[in-house]
Amino acid sequence: MRSITIRIDDVCPSMNWEAFSRFAKLLDEHDIKPLIGVVPDNKDPMLDAGEERNKDFDDPEAYASWLKGLTERGWKIAMHGVNHVYTTKEGGIFPMNDFSEFAGVDVWVQYEMIKQGVQILKDLGVETDIFMAPGHSFDKNTLRALKKCGFKYITDGYGRFPFERLSFTFLPISFLRSKELKKKDGITTFVVHPAMMKDEEFEEYEKLFSEKREQFVDYDEMLKVPALQRNRAGDSKEYIMVKAKHFAGKFV
Repeated sequence: MRSITIRIDDVCPSMNWEAFSRFAKLLDEHDIKPLIGVVPDNKDPMLDAGEERNKDFDDPEAYASWLKGLTERGWKIAMHGVNHVYTTKEGGIFPMNDFSEFAGVDVWVQYEMIKQGVQILKDLGVETDIFMAPGHSFDKNTLRALKKCGFKYITDGYGRFPFERLSFTFLPISFLRSKELKKKDGITTFVVHPAMMKDEEFEEYEKLFSEKREQFVDYDEMLKVPALQRNRAGDSKEYIMVKAKHFAGKFV
């Protein structure tokens, strides 16, 4: 039976608090502790919920206290980019999309961006060695900059188990959610964007958590699984899979 972890993207002070809280309540009801991707300095207008944002988060101390509370409950935090603004049309080495905050940008520019993001999180009392790329897009220069800033894990990639690649441990995400639930072994992650979810999607997760609770594990369990060595054949297979998903997405 495949184990499933949950990651929540796009956490920032201006996010849609109502949608986030609705999904967080589902997790709490079923005692599932996720990974959340925190955007250090959001400048993406698409992540600004306007009237639905939590005005309390405009106070850095209140926001920091809230994040601390999540970690004390066992939730994990990843750094989700820096500004969440797509500045290039590059897909990088995991080309699920043809846009990126990082891929195609000079390595030293990326390093300065990531270093700034790390400092912002530290000022909020958050230290993490897990990176979550906006749009799933990053390149080898991103990895060089991340390594220099102390990161060890990337929450992306396809595989049955965590795997080693380019001096990082990649923590896999699901290719097709419906198929992952039927597989016999391994561990993967369902990627969730609460602000983009419709009522039926919340209801679908409620049904999943109720009927398949034994498959859902805390994100901490992903970090305990020994990483496998990845060869070129595995890299090539992943590249074909992600390009196929990207191509299919254009016709959905």
